[in-house]
Amino acid sequence: MARSNQTADWANRFSPSLAEIESLAIEAYAHLPESFRELCGDITMQISEFPDDQVVEDMGLESPFELLGLFEGTGIGERFSLQTGQQNNRITLYRRAILDYWAEYEETLGDVVTHVLIHEIGHHFGLSDDEMERIEASVD
Repeated sequence: MARSNQTADWANRFSPSLAEIESLAIEAYAHLPESFRELCGDITMQISEFPDDQVVEDMGLESPFELLGLFEGTGIGERFSLQTGQQNNRITLYRRAILDYWAEYEETLGDVVTHVLIHEIGHHFGLSDDEMERIEASVD
């Protein structure tokens, strides 16, 4: 019996680039509830291959693959301080860890990126895991 190619166009594809992961994150953010996005204010989103060595050390990670995303900055409850020179809040998504997770589980890459993004924004607001799950369930 002859077998046909079942790979569709995967035979010529590379793994998603930093820019493609960023596009997925931008799309995921656009589909979050409007009230949630309005509260985010000035959040910078960036995509990196891995966390830097200092983050790995500070978080006590055994491997950089353990961290899919990171929120850095001032949470909502900490915004009204007299400190100066503060930078915008930043969410970093780590491409290689996200791709590793995606390969291991039965989820679309878009769903994984959405989950990580909501989780990191949830840290920004101090939300519980249950609250973040409700927001994730409401995404189109």
